Amino acid sequence: MNGLMMNQPLLIKSIIEFCDKVNPDVEIVSVTADNPRHRYTYRDAFARSRQLANVIAGWGLQQGDRIATLAWNDYRHFEAYYGVCASGYVCHTINPRLFPEQVEYIINHAEDQWIFIDRDFLPLAEGVAASCPTVKGWVVMTDREHMPDTSLDNVFCYEELLEGMSDQFDWPELDENAACALCYTSGTTGNPKGVLYSHRSTIIHAYASVMPDLLGLSCQDVVLPIVPMFHVNAWGNPYACPMVGAKLVFPGSKMGDGAELTRLINEEGVTMSAGVPTVWLGLLAHLRDTGESIESLKRIIVGGAACPPSLMHAMDEQGVETRIGWGMTEMSPLGSVNSLTPAVAALPTEERDRMRLKAGRPVFGVEMKITDDKGNELPWDGVAFGSLKVRGPWICSNYYKLDGSDAHAEEGWFETGDVATIDQHGYMAITDRTKDVIKSGGEWISSIEVENAAVGHPLVAEAAVIGRFHPKWSERPLLIIVRDKGGEHLTAPEVLQFMEGKIAKWWMPEAVEFIDAIPHTATGKIQKTELREIFKDFEFQ
Repeated sequence: MNGLMMNQPLLIKSIIEFCDKVNPDVEIVSVTADNPRHRYTYRDAFARSRQLANVIAGWGLQQGDRIATLAWNDYRHFEAYYGVCASGYVCHTINPRLFPEQVEYIINHAEDQWIFIDRDFLPLAEGVAASCPTVKGWVVMTDREHMPDTSLDNVFCYEELLEGMSDQFDWPELDENAACALCYTSGTTGNPKGVLYSHRSTIIHAYASVMPDLLGLSCQDVVLPIVPMFHVNAWGNPYACPMVGAKLVFPGSKMGDGAELTRLINEEGVTMSAGVPTVWLGLLAHLRDTGESIESLKRIIVGGAACPPSLMHAMDEQGVETRIGWGMTEMSPLGSVNSLTPAVAALPTEERDRMRLKAGRPVFGVEMKITDDKGNELPWDGVAFGSLKVRGPWICSNYYKLDGSDAHAEEGWFETGDVATIDQHGYMAITDRTKDVIKSGGEWISSIEVENAAVGHPLVAEAAVIGRFHPKWSERPLLIIVRDKGGEHLTAPEVLQFMEGKIAKWWMPEAVEFIDAIPHTATGKIQKTELREIFKDFEFQ
């Protein structure tokens, strides 16, 4: 017997229709190249999304065709999210930080028909356009006054296209399982892989993200999404915020500018923000140098890379709660968020802080397990660690235009490529990437925990650990450090002495090397493949 409930499809257009009626006057503020502080409402944004839908309707595309963006976090990009997806097309957000060869590859692999582009990325587009035969035209996201010269063919001005278009549009009735968005992985090994999100998965993910123990969003919030809209839908914020009526503040190209972020937080009353650790370290450096504060900010979500303990403690001093989150492009991306249960909150300070640095408890909708090399499921005891596998309604079942993958080898599960442990409280901690794991004397060493111990030193700005050959132990950890301001004379013995007692004795690095800068991927993660290349001739003495 079925329940007698209405079967209303979960579609992106439902956010537009709901927000237009319930939250129409809530503001969206943006930093753009042609306006340092653009300001309008959700009502305005969705009216312009309908104008954009009317523009796209004249392009003669088929439902499911891909329309790409190469753009910063701002109001025009927000309009494209909705104008494209709700019309039945796939919004393909391209990461402009990828190498040009990767950008060219994913445009061709996705068979993008049109591309909306911020003028900052025109040189990138001009370099790859001749090799992208499916692209019919380019729309520069600016007004006529700020239109730049370009060698691209068939180029249009965004504001001119919208001008005179009706702001009325009948959104099509789509299958909720229809594709709505496409994002490619950063491609650290081989070509980037496409993850194709559906209307249904996106709406369910947004529902989950607003829960109190996750992002905790409400109509009382002012949200600053520093995580880029060109990567995993800005962790779902452009969907979740209008769903609850939270004010949005988009930083544009200033997402790494500590001074501008401070101004936005203070002048717009930002209460919540999300971004990678390097962003927060830059913001804290600005606050330290200027003596400014960020009193309205209540909580931040830190993801994309391991959170240094020093960052969490510095935010505590600012009165800001730090929640560590974990996820992947393949997971839309939310997988876990670290909020304290009463039992964990009651722990002694040092033990509680160690718990706070974990990736957190699984989100309802994400089932997790850890397995050994033979695929046997391991206990949640905080001791056993193995390959982390997940499944759920917003996790990819396969990659776009790729028949089968090693990550989907076990039916119904996605292998994340992370090595993890899960404790008796349900808190998951990433200990390594499968391809980065260090196995010394037959035992695994958590490079992430070693890195966290190192960056706790006040004169260490960043740390990375890689495994190098050792004649006795097969492999031993090499610690690579970037010195912080004032740490020019920091030595390896001083670092190792500081780390004593903070990690297992046999995890202690065999050697320490100092470097000016640690390479990162396009999404801010430490690029250990490049570090291994840099130190390929290193030998332990």
